[in-house]
Amino acid sequence: MALVTVTDSARDYLAQLIEKQDVEGMGVRIFVTQPGTRNAETCLAYCPPNEIVPTDETVDLQKFTLYLDHNSVPFLEEAYVDYSKDQMGGQLTIKAPNAKVPQVSDDAPLPDRVNYVLASEINPNLAAHGGDVSLVEIVEESVAVLRFGGGCQGCSAVSLTLKQGVEKTLKERVPEITAVRDVTDHTNTENAYYQ
Repeated sequence: MALVTVTDSARDYLAQLIEKQDVEGMGVRIFVTQPGTRNAETCLAYCPPNEIVPTDETVDLQKFTLYLDHNSVPFLEEAYVDYSKDQMGGQLTIKAPNAKVPQVSDDAPLPDRVNYVLASEINPNLAAHGGDVSLVEIVEESVAVLRFGGGCQGCSAVSLTLKQGVEKTLKERVPEITAVRDVTDHTNTENAYYQ
């Protein structure tokens, strides 16, 4: 079963919302739209009894049942749902680090492990500047050939990002990687974060 953590505050908040629906047996479904893609989104939705899918996995949260969409299960590993109160009422947060790429095992092919680290750790950080990086290929001596896009393409700080961010993280997480090489055309600075 997928490991989805729902904090007590999130459980209580969702239970309050469900109670307002006044539907006996109402639960909550968690699912990922466009799983395994860069456009993946993790969602929560009410799940009335007539919409329960027999293949869904269920988690009894005492106050209600959480239904895990069967097709989303591999992408929900390590998902985390939390609620925190603030001056405006509160914030429900859903984090699913494996939504864009399902978690891979240590013995998965080298490109799969590199793509997993890019999607789950590196690209979320680059997205703050509108950037991303993708694997082009792995060449001799386990060198990862990468291409930057978005705000990273043509950015004046890309060499720092490559060496101190991307290469360092990849070598830590995937020890077989010996180096990284950037094949991006950085002469195009139209979308660069730093010019």
